[in-house]
Amino acid sequence: MALAFCFNLTSSSPSSSMSLSNLNPRNPLLSSSSSSLLHLRLSVNPPSPTNSISYRQRQRIPHLIASTGSGNGGINGHGSSGGGGGGGDHGDDGGSDNAGDRNKAEVLLVLKEAGRSLESLPKDLAAAIESGRIPGLVVTRFLELEKSAFLRWLLQFGGFKERLLADDLFLAKVFMECGVGVFTKTAAEYERRRENFFNELEVVFADVVMAIIADFMLVYLPAPTVSLRPALGVNAGQLAKFFHNCPDNAFQVALSGTSYTFLQRIGAIARNGSKLFAVGTVSSLVGTAVTNALINARKAVDKTAAEEVENVPILSTSVAYGVYMAVSSNLRYQVLAGVIEQRLLEPLLHKHKLILSALCFAVRTGNTFLGSLLWVDYARFIGIQKAH
Repeated sequence: MALAFCFNLTSSSPSSSMSLSNLNPRNPLLSSSSSSLLHLRLSVNPPSPTNSISYRQRQRIPHLIASTGSGNGGINGHGSSGGGGGGGDHGDDGGSDNAGDRNKAEVLLVLKEAGRSLESLPKDLAAAIESGRIPGLVVTRFLELEKSAFLRWLLQFGGFKERLLADDLFLAKVFMECGVGVFTKTAAEYERRRENFFNELEVVFADVVMAIIADFMLVYLPAPTVSLRPALGVNAGQLAKFFHNCPDNAFQVALSGTSYTFLQRIGAIARNGSKLFAVGTVSSLVGTAVTNALINARKAVDKTAAEEVENVPILSTSVAYGVYMAVSSNLRYQVLAGVIEQRLLEPLLHKHKLILSALCFAVRTGNTFLGSLLWVDYARFIGIQKAH
């Protein structure tokens, strides 16, 4: 496709025509003619070295770049205008803005169909909607969850709200994890200790108590979320801002209009690791303290047990369990929640909640049992537990 224009040059100076033709000696854009006519042809074909005016088409936003400078300007396709390099950035910004506008339009449509207003939603959710970070599907899920009195009460807590909006089976997974915790931990302890199981019953009890206390946090912390947190203040440090913008799960799917860098996903592992270290250390302190109390009570009743049973070292066991939680448990549950469940099982079975719940139960049971085996091996490897 081409457009041709014809102009009548009133200037009779030959030097004027010659200076214009010198811009491109081989294929002159302007040339002198006896008819004193100037022919300008604008072509929208793909750019080539012989085009008079270069045309560039970027994704979403087309740019027509014509340089009228002297020398090796963009008029012959050999150069480019100074602003051309920024087109990609502006295109990305426009895409992000468009995604935010689409999200907001979807939400307003959902609210209109439900007979609700934006002011009737919680303030943090309404603010996220105004900023275009929340798609309509999330608001639909929120309205569904509100129908249950118990879930409506849980939605008052920001952490539960962010996780329930990202995964409507989150609460079921918490009950799964804590429910099977006692049985799988005990079974794994017996598998490792066998005939020494009852001789080491105090240590088994400590392990189970530590695991049950930590089970909830292992589901809660690495769970994918819909972030409703407001932006930090201007005076916040760079490190605080970095971790604030990290996802809760390193592998979680980003919502429309949001994205996470590779470094932010690594930051999610580090941040959850530090939290799980604290959780593991505290839960171990409680578990070993209770265990030592039971051991001392047994020694007071059975004098022969004083030589057979030793107190569990509190500090070393607590720190060791904190490290185990920060590394092994952190990585296993990040992969479980972000990859196996959210990226593999849920897209395939999102319309079959019963089958999805059963598979999640099976996978989490296996992961809990594996974790118990790894803990026994780890504790014996570093010397805080000894086989009798």
